[in-house]
Amino acid sequence: MRILPRDEKFYDLFTELAIRLTSSANLLHEMFLSPGELQAKVSTIKELEHEADNLTHDIIDRIDRTFVTPFDREDIHALASELDDVIDLIDGTARRATIFRIQQTRPAAVVLAEVLARAAACVEEGVRDMKSAKHVYAISEKLKTLEEEGDAVYHEAMGKLFAEGGDALEVIKWKDLYDKIEDALDQCEDVGNVLQSIALKNA
Repeated sequence: MRILPRDEKFYDLFTELAIRLTSSANLLHEMFLSPGELQAKVSTIKELEHEADNLTHDIIDRIDRTFVTPFDREDIHALASELDDVIDLIDGTARRATIFRIQQTRPAAVVLAEVLARAAACVEEGVRDMKSAKHVYAISEKLKTLEEEGDAVYHEAMGKLFAEGGDALEVIKWKDLYDKIEDALDQCEDVGNVLQSIALKNA
């Protein structure tokens, strides 16, 4: 019999963090669809990134104040950090688009950002139902598949970018943006791995 109850608030905080991830990924996709609304999208993503930082800080701080956590403290720290890292990468991509003064989109960027948005939605789904090991395993596998899909789009986009040539500065800009979106997709898969590890330990 457990004398001290587990602090279930962690699950709510993780869900709030995952919601910010999905929102920021959707905004990034919309930003590449309609670069004319660049500034507004980038500002909103920055606000979400700031909220995510605060939530991550709350989670880490709560670890030190909680006697009985719902799962291992190091896993709580790892999951919070991994989720926050994805949002940081999305924010970094958006800010680069502003710095590069992107005025026209590229179809590959739209497709890559759409795959990232689907991966973010998967992450949120996994976080919301992380108490179900079976569901978490399924989500983790889906994230691996999405990462592979994004990887294929990324390589085709990079090949086309260098094959077409053109303005060297434009090539550099879009290479950097493709890299960052791909990094965010990789990070989503990392979140899935952490969720799977937590589920395995607590099954």
